[in-house]
This record gives sequence, structure tokens and C-alpha cells, in this order.
Amino acid sequence: MKRDITAVLVNEHVLIKRMLALLERNAPRTAEGSYTDYRFYLDGVDFIRTYADRFHHAKEEDILFAALIANGMPREHSPVAAMLMEHDQGRAFVRGMEEAARAALAGQPGQEGLIAENALAYAGLLREHIAKEDEILYPLAERVVPAEARDEILAGYARAEQIAPVGFEERYAALVARHEAVALQQAA
Repeated sequence: MKRDITAVLVNEHVLIKRMLALLERNAPRTAEGSYTDYRFYLDGVDFIRTYADRFHHAKEEDILFAALIANGMPREHSPVAAMLMEHDQGRAFVRGMEEAARAALAGQPGQEGLIAENALAYAGLLREHIAKEDEILYPLAERVVPAEARDEILAGYARAEQIAPVGFEERYAALVARHEAVALQQAA
């Protein structure tokens, strides 16, 4: 039986989607002026850059995508190329969200629309991106990566997790849970 090489990535998507839900909830309220906790967006930037990008996307880009290419998928004009391009697009939206949130915190008026626009663009892009990975790319990886390459992929994931500081995943799960609790209080 082949060892599953994508379950860990699918599981990490669950926490990422929880952050996306918070962005989707708060951004329209920021645009209309009823939600002004700009620090939430900086927490979101930290989560995205550290958990989603350096931790999760690094596993995809450096380990899984490399294995797909090594097993016959072209680097260019392929699902891997599309996923890498979307990772870069997402990083641009995160930069825009961060710049606008920092400007708003510094008292610069008129940043609400930029915060919301970038937050919603990122959330929309990532929701579609995750769906493509979970429903198309990961099942494809499970079919094309041979059994003899799977242990090295899983070992690569383990090395990536060992590099992360102790309590790393718990810290980001707690950050998301804290903002979810605030959202529930505000909804009540």
C-alpha cells in the first residue's frame, strides 16, 4: 500500500481556510467602516507569511512539487507552474494588505478600501487555489509519485516541521481561534 503524501497538506489547509473565513468576514466590515481592528490584519499577515507561506507552501514548493517534477511533470506550463504563480500572486495581495493596515494604524485615512480589497483578493485566490490542490493536484500526486519516492517526501515534511520552533503550529492555531472567538462575540 502506498503511503499518503498529501494528507498532511490537506490538514494544514483546514487552519488556513479558517483564517480565510476571518478575512472574508472582517474585510467587508472594514470597507464599510464598522471594523477597525487593523491589528487583526497584521496578525493575518503574520499567519499567512509564517504558517501558510514559509511552513505550508515551503513543503509544497520544495518537496511535493519538486517530486512531481522529478516524476515527469513539466516545470513550465503545468499544474505546478500554475500553483507557483498563484503563490506569488497571493504574496502580492498580502503585501498590499500589510501596507494599508500599517498606514491605517499610523493614522493615515482612507486605507479601509485597500485593506479590504487586498484581503478579499487574497482570500478568494487562496480558496480557489486550495480547492485546485485538494481536488486536482494532490490526487494527481497520489497517482503519479511512485511508492519508492514517498518516504523521502514524508521525511522532507518532517524536516520542515523540525525546523519550525517548538509550539509553532499551536501558536498559529491559537491565533486563529482567538480571532474566531472575537468574531463570535461581535456577532452575538
